[in-house]
Amino acid sequence: MAMAAVDEFSRSVDMGLRLSKRIYYGKDHPPSTAAPKPPSMDKCLSSSSSVSSFRLPQNHHPTAPMVYAVIAEPVVVDNPDIRSYQPYVHGRCDPPALIPLHMVAVTLEVECYLDTAFVSVSGTWRLHCVTSSALCDCRVVIPMGEQGSVLGVEVETSTRSYFTQFISPKEDDTTAKSDFLIKPNIYMFKISQVEGGSNFHVKVRWSQKMVYEGGHDFCLTLPFAFPPHVFPVFNKVPCTEKILLHVNSGTCTQITCNSTHPLKELKPQPGQLSFLYEAQVLKWSSQHFYFAYSVCSNEIFGGLLLQAPSLHDYDQRDIFCFYLFPGSNRSMKAFRKEVVFVIDISGSMRDGPLEKTKYEVIGSLWKLNQGDSFNILASNGDVRWFSSSLELATEETITNATEWMNTNLVADGGTNLMLPLKQAIELVGKTGDSIPLIFLITDGAVEDERDICNMMKGHIVDGELNAPRIFTFGIGSYCNHYFLQMLANIGRGCYDSAYDVDSISFRMQRLLDKATTPLLSNVTLDALDNLESHELFPFRLPDLWSGSPLIVSGRYEGNFPDIVKVRGFLGDLSTYVIDVKVRKAKDMPLDMVCARREVGTLTAHAWLDQDRKLEEKVAKMSLQRGFPSEYTRMILVQNDNIKPSLDSVLQEEKNSKSKTQKISYAMNLNIGFGNLIATAENLPPGIEKLKLSEPAGKVMQAVSCCWTVFRDRFCCRCFIRTCGQVNDQCAIALAEVCTALACFQCLSCCCDTCDSCTEMCSCL
Repeated sequence: MAMAAVDEFSRSVDMGLRLSKRIYYGKDHPPSTAAPKPPSMDKCLSSSSSVSSFRLPQNHHPTAPMVYAVIAEPVVVDNPDIRSYQPYVHGRCDPPALIPLHMVAVTLEVECYLDTAFVSVSGTWRLHCVTSSALCDCRVVIPMGEQGSVLGVEVETSTRSYFTQFISPKEDDTTAKSDFLIKPNIYMFKISQVEGGSNFHVKVRWSQKMVYEGGHDFCLTLPFAFPPHVFPVFNKVPCTEKILLHVNSGTCTQITCNSTHPLKELKPQPGQLSFLYEAQVLKWSSQHFYFAYSVCSNEIFGGLLLQAPSLHDYDQRDIFCFYLFPGSNRSMKAFRKEVVFVIDISGSMRDGPLEKTKYEVIGSLWKLNQGDSFNILASNGDVRWFSSSLELATEETITNATEWMNTNLVADGGTNLMLPLKQAIELVGKTGDSIPLIFLITDGAVEDERDICNMMKGHIVDGELNAPRIFTFGIGSYCNHYFLQMLANIGRGCYDSAYDVDSISFRMQRLLDKATTPLLSNVTLDALDNLESHELFPFRLPDLWSGSPLIVSGRYEGNFPDIVKVRGFLGDLSTYVIDVKVRKAKDMPLDMVCARREVGTLTAHAWLDQDRKLEEKVAKMSLQRGFPSEYTRMILVQNDNIKPSLDSVLQEEKNSKSKTQKISYAMNLNIGFGNLIATAENLPPGIEKLKLSEPAGKVMQAVSCCWTVFRDRFCCRCFIRTCGQVNDQCAIALAEVCTALACFQCLSCCCDTCDSCTEMCSCL
């Protein structure tokens, strides 16, 4: 995560909260209750500093769907119902302040299928902070959970409406703008020119992955903790909070669940649950929505779901989805493992990325079993070895490896992945009674990625226990995540990523823990060989790991039997066979549940083979299912007339634009195929998101302290009043400072009320 972007967003919201103190709500609601008190000032002046030291503003990261008024002209801030006739405020806010809007209703709808959740948040907000005679832009900010993908947006204001649709790039006549904010799982988009005092409705839909925990729990966490200041100060209409939840586990077994919010169960069915919560509230939810459901079983079990394609499906082959759950039985013998870590130590990995990587790798070494062996390779052009061969995972060797990593793993040089991967493969697979695991951790892209994939294909033999399993972990947005995903698919392993530095530890630890606990290897599904044809996503069946279910999907022609046999090897190398029942998928949009997996797999194949027809296939899938891809764009369409609901309009009908429609802008939902230039320049992860606002970015960095003091804390009248009370020497010094800062336009904005300025100035 880029700290500069975080700080700038927090400063803008902090500025907006202090600006909201201008709003007068009547005698019963004094302005001081509208927002938290501004940060206090420390009365400490040193000889080396000509400005006061301020406590940093509190963290204002969005913890729920939020809407902010974008305030460039502070004079428009007022109660649209009660004019307060406040002193005129001169200047502009640059970057604009963000005032959180009052929310008057919110509905959360969640549908869970297997490991995928589809989330819809509908809310009504009021532009309570802008005079009724003014118009104001608003920013909608949507924080999402694990692997969130925006599926659609609908907005209704008093004068216009907006909706999103996916188009092919050739239709896109606008410049794509990045809607990532602070972190890649937080999206932001703009609503233009909303009338002060008006209510408007926003609905956002997205999908996200459910995390598998404890061997049997699918867990879902949604940001749903609203700050107190978004609740209306007074509202004639009762504020309503509503939560709808539906769960379809895809099984016929009984499921249990728990949640942080009081949910009332409706119509329980085998394998399915429905819940409802609705209430008039005096404050909004102050905690994240957490939900978990369990499919309890001690033993390994699974199922196979079938569904016919829809009439509008571009692919008229039938759909199948195969799942295998590990169960909670941990008494089975563990596999013997050969583990090799390949760590990128190029210059861009310095500080946080490399330190967190070393910490998690060391922690993983201590979790290896007796009889397991390991080695560590570090590469920055040259390759550094911990040992010339695999070492047994004893206390002494792990301690030596820790000391070696702390001494030799120093971020410097370039990125080279081919050579260390070749050497890692030569280390493993020499015995037939252990599973080789190779972990690749990198934050960069290299030119020979396709050669690496083809090289790995030559070393992977289906059905062989000693064929290396490849696990990949990408850090930041400069590495080619589709290359890493393809490499993991070739090696029948897993891929994960951390787009910001803060999430490296959690996500890497989860991947390492899962990968070092194989439960069933060389999994095969007998029925696939008897079909007329089939396509599998991913194209190789991965192993079953104790910390994660095995879920694959595909298309097929032919017929599945009622029962299919699943085979694999256990830790004692005995063959394990399980009968899996084949069922029709009822009340489940199987094509959407499998969409992320299929789009990702096909995109990785299209990249590897440089196949234009496959790219077109992914684009068709994206347009039909309304799921983002690298070969389509999501645009926000503005309509001056009221439009029908997105749910009732076919994609083909929406592609024909009426004369009243225009594209507001394109939303960039893609991750791309890596950045060779940034990798070559050793740019650290997140450097591309250092600025949220273009005009004042450099000025903010150059004079951040003075900017905060003079722009954030003083209005002109109070500043002049304060200057009149200082001695001659101080006045001369202040005049010189003001003259210098004027060159940077640091005194162009007055952003606080006279009352709060008087409170600030009294602290001098």
